[in-house]
Amino acid sequence: MSLHNLKPAEGSTFTKKRLGRGEGSGSAGTSGRGHKGAKSRSGYSKKIGFEGGQMPLQRRVPKFGFTNPNRTEYRVINLDIIQKLIDDKKVKEITLESLIASGLASKNDLVKVLGRGKISASVKVKVDKISFSAKNAIEKAGGSIELTNSNTSLEEVKISKDSTAKETKKETIKEAKKETTKEAKKETTKEAKKETTKEAKMGTKKETKKEVKKKTKKETKK
Repeated sequence: MSLHNLKPAEGSTFTKKRLGRGEGSGSAGTSGRGHKGAKSRSGYSKKIGFEGGQMPLQRRVPKFGFTNPNRTEYRVINLDIIQKLIDDKKVKEITLESLIASGLASKNDLVKVLGRGKISASVKVKVDKISFSAKNAIEKAGGSIELTNSNTSLEEVKISKDSTAKETKKETIKEAKKETTKEAKKETTKEAKKETTKEAKMGTKKETKKEVKKKTKKETKK
């Protein structure tokens, strides 16, 4: 093999199609684009989602939902994961750095501890947010909690728990009131029905007595 023998492999290159070079070329006149229409014009590019003028799918389907721009996303760590870290890696302090080292969080994450699972070892937890159940479980096990986020405090965790309890109480009271009102309505309807039936019976008895008196009078006259 030498320089004058070098050539590309078969099928790797293609000869360019010569358009609009007379009838004998096989692609004259419309140059392979067909007759008329937007696709035959120069500068045509299909718009994404365009369906020929009819209402496109992304506009036919109704909108739903809402994305809150002020939402704060947290990396959730549960109690069972903390217990596993203590057992396997013998971690004594749960911080963002220790979670990054174990591959459970990244440097820009906000960490929140939730109460799934159980914890038996005492550990120091330094996170951005914590749930009420997780806080109680860690403190019962002899651990301590420190919140790095300045916007929240441990007192606020208690307040949020108390407020949720109050809301649940209000809901239960409302449901109980609804049930009592339903029962009272049922009783009143039953009493009304009984009274109507009694009145109807009394009316029929009076009518029968009157008829008997009339018959007796007629017989005496005869």
